[in-house]
Amino acid sequence: MQFVAFDAFALVLAMLALGYLFQRLRVLPDSAAQTLNLVVLYVCLPAAVLRYAPRLQLEPALLGVVAVPWLLLGATVVLVAALARVIALRHDERAVLLLTVALGNTSFLGYPLTRALIGEAALPYAVVYDQFGAFLILSTFGLWVLARYGGDARPTARQMALRIVRFPPLWALALGFTVMPAEPPGWIAGALQRLSDALLPLAMLAIGLSVRFALPRDELKPLAAGLALKLAVMPALAALVVPLLGLTGDMARTTVLESAMPSMVTAGALAIAHNLAPRLAAAMVGYGLLLSLLTLPLWAMWGAGG
Repeated sequence: MQFVAFDAFALVLAMLALGYLFQRLRVLPDSAAQTLNLVVLYVCLPAAVLRYAPRLQLEPALLGVVAVPWLLLGATVVLVAALARVIALRHDERAVLLLTVALGNTSFLGYPLTRALIGEAALPYAVVYDQFGAFLILSTFGLWVLARYGGDARPTARQMALRIVRFPPLWALALGFTVMPAEPPGWIAGALQRLSDALLPLAMLAIGLSVRFALPRDELKPLAAGLALKLAVMPALAALVVPLLGLTGDMARTTVLESAMPSMVTAGALAIAHNLAPRLAAAMVGYGLLLSLLTLPLWAMWGAGG
C-alpha cells in the first residue's frame, strides 16, 4: 500500500515556506493570498472534484464518511463546553475554539495531502468528507457561531442555503455524480489533470501568504487545549468511530486523515474579522499547520497495514 509520496510532501513544505517568505518580504500585493484562494476555489478545486467524483462508487458506506465530521462536531461542542468550565474560557475564546476545532482544512490542505499520504484513489473520499462535512458545517454551524458570539444577526435558512448553492466545488460534485463520465475525452481529462495538479502548489502558497504565528501568552492554555483537540483528540475519535460505521481500507484511512487536518484558514480569518480572540485564532491556524506537518504522516499510517 502506498504511504508517503515524498516529492509531493516536499512540495507542500516548499510552497508553504515560499508563501511565508513572500509574506514577510512583502514581495506580492496584500491581496495576493485572496486572489490565489479565489483561483483555487473557482478553478482548481472544481477541476479536482470533476476529475475524481465520477470514479466514486455510490455505496451505503459513503454515508459513514459523511457522518464522521458531523459526529466530531457534536464532540467538539461537548468538549469545548467542558473546557470552558475547566479553564474559564472567555466567550470569544470559546467561539474561536468552536470554529477552529470543528472546521479543518479539508480541501485546500486535505485534498493534496490525501493524495500525497494515501494515494490518488483516495481523493474521492476526501471530496465527500469535505463537501458534505466541513463545507456544510461552515455554512451552517460556522455562521451560527459567528452570529452568536460576534454580534451579527443570526443567519436565516435562506441565507445559509444560498451560501451552499453558490459554492463552485459543490456544483462540480453534482456534475461529477450525474453527467461527467468516469473516462472523459482525452482533451477534457488532460485539462482537468493540469488544473487539479495546480491545486497543491497554489493552495500551499496561498496558505503561506496568509498564515500568522502570533503567540498569545495570556491565551496559552486555550491554544494548547485547542491544538490537542484538533490534532489528536478528533482524529482519535474518528479512528474509534470508523470501524463502527463499517468503513475499511482507503475509505477509513482518508476519513481519519481528513479529521486530523489542522484548523481551516477561513475559520480563523472569520474569527479575526469578527474580533473574536484574534491572536488565539491566528495561533490556532498557524501553529496548528506547523504541528500538523508532524502529526499528519502519523495519522496516515493508521490502518495502512489493513
